[in-house]
Amino acid sequence: MFSITVRDHIMIAHSFRGEVFGPAQRLHGATFLVDATFRRDRLDEDNIVVDIGLATRELGAVAAELNYRNLDDEPDFKGINTSTEFLAKVIADRLVERIHQGAMGEGAKGLAGLTVTLHESHVAWASYERGL
Repeated sequence: MFSITVRDHIMIAHSFRGEVFGPAQRLHGATFLVDATFRRDRLDEDNIVVDIGLATRELGAVAAELNYRNLDDEPDFKGINTSTEFLAKVIADRLVERIHQGAMGEGAKGLAGLTVTLHESHVAWASYERGL
């Protein structure tokens, strides 16, 4: 399996509901490094996984939709605990929508999977992996 990874970041504010979250129940900020890893079984006719420029652009566009937002105020997240794991899935699903719309070119049609990893810090991160 071949893969490439592109990176961006987001800065968000949010709060959580539930005792399990302790002090994070209060409004707080978080900065995440966001890695999107695209996978395929065989390289395309240009010997690449996907156009790295297009992948970088589309990850940037998805990140911009979340960046500098208080997620508690966003209609898409009303009543949802926007955990790191949950946000990784949101970003992956939005990237897959863009792939299906053709935003990453014809070569992206041969992708087998995508993993999005959000790094909360140098010691903690979460990922979501899905097929295409």
